[in-house]
Amino acid sequence: MGLFGRPLFEDPGARALSRVGVVDVGSNSVRFVVFDGAARSPAYFYNEKIMCALGAGLSETGTLSPEGRVRALSALRRFQHLAEGMNLPALSVVATAAVRDATDGPDFCAEVRRETGLRIWVIDGEEEARLSAQGVLLGWPGAYGLVCDIGGSSMELAEISGGRVGRRVSSSLGPLKLRDIKGGKKGRKAQIKETMQQLQEVMGPQRDRLFLVGGSWRAIARIDMYRRGYPLHVLHEYRMTARSVGATVKFIKSADPDVLRGSCGISSARMSLVPYAAEVLSQLVKNFKPKDIAISSYGIREGMLYEQMPQRLRDRDPLIEACRFAEAKDARMPGFGRSLYAFINPIFKSVPDARKRLIKAACLLHDVSWRAHPDYRAETCFDNATRANLGGLKHSERVFLGLALLHRYSNKRNGTRFDDLYGLIDERMESEAEVLGKAMRFGAMLWMTQDAERGVFRWYPKKKLLELRLTPAMVPLFGEVAEARLMSLAASLGAEVKVRKVKANTPPPDPA
Repeated sequence: MGLFGRPLFEDPGARALSRVGVVDVGSNSVRFVVFDGAARSPAYFYNEKIMCALGAGLSETGTLSPEGRVRALSALRRFQHLAEGMNLPALSVVATAAVRDATDGPDFCAEVRRETGLRIWVIDGEEEARLSAQGVLLGWPGAYGLVCDIGGSSMELAEISGGRVGRRVSSSLGPLKLRDIKGGKKGRKAQIKETMQQLQEVMGPQRDRLFLVGGSWRAIARIDMYRRGYPLHVLHEYRMTARSVGATVKFIKSADPDVLRGSCGISSARMSLVPYAAEVLSQLVKNFKPKDIAISSYGIREGMLYEQMPQRLRDRDPLIEACRFAEAKDARMPGFGRSLYAFINPIFKSVPDARKRLIKAACLLHDVSWRAHPDYRAETCFDNATRANLGGLKHSERVFLGLALLHRYSNKRNGTRFDDLYGLIDERMESEAEVLGKAMRFGAMLWMTQDAERGVFRWYPKKKLLELRLTPAMVPLFGEVAEARLMSLAASLGAEVKVRKVKANTPPPDPA
């Protein structure tokens, strides 16, 4: 059925996953997330984090922080009440390094059960690594490389390839534990270096992509963006290199923490851990030498959702599923995106499959912002595409998709507040996005029902000729505005236009 096969979010089995509540009791924070929407590419219906620092002082005392216990219990009590108010089924609650390592961990779990009725599943390090890696696979189904998840009291590694999680290992390289190591900076450095060597021996060579999961890594990525003056403040799929990591680690050491915290929007509790996490990241990159580094906003909580998905749902493209869900929910004519793609496809026959995937996504989203005021509709489209919670999109692809949707409603792109983002794609992609947007802008005028008789495009790139074939039923739709939009499309292609009237025809089958 291709990428336009029947969307699985319409399947009752998949819809059962559409609202799932999970709680992650970590060493540093307790977070409650409710996933809702397209099951394959979940939307965050509710997302709340409370910094409890359960693992503070654990290395010295062997027990959970007394203050952290009070805060965590209060957070869990609140989250349970919220879940009841949302009519959620039983929450899935997992606890990681701090609770599993503390001598009073079982007592804490029993107290939570008495006070809230919630059962906490305490998972070991390897299971934590597996769930985090599955979270990465939720966003990148074909991902391969090394997943590194850092929490407050531990750091996990897992390899992924072919949609599967392979070797995995856990360590004590969490910033809360490193902060308590005796010997200061020298003692930490020795501990990090020795532990990283042990991890490398277990995991073997891992020189593909490094996926970073966890709040401390995301904070470092924010600082890297700030240092570089990077224009798109979306952490998911943000890329770094070994060189940029080195430069940012030096920047963190030399900067005023309070100034950095305010400039990057990082909480004081998180900022206090960043220097220790930066030391770990520096050694991690040095030992494993990844070809590139990607930030993943998906981790253990998304991995818990992935755990519940049938394989047929896991195999779906998260971007296309999310776009289909958006079309079904918000478009004036759900299902029309497929017809629009079939109509404009001849213009893009020679583009690679990765780009065709984005073209399909654009066609599905082309009408979901119609409620916005006409003066701001183009900008709303760009905003939605570049900043929405969509999986399976590189930053350059976000900008391409946003530009295409901007041109769906506007001939011009310059002079907007997004001008600094256009530099994230090359001129060829920028031009192609313009052509795509104008093709959708024209195509949307030629019919008003999904199964109506179609016009047919023929594109002759060598001749620079764009031919439009119109059936008698379609001729009345080809008025002055439609003609002007066709000419605008042709100008972007640098082509001449030929319009032919033909006899009624049977629409060709939709491309896969």
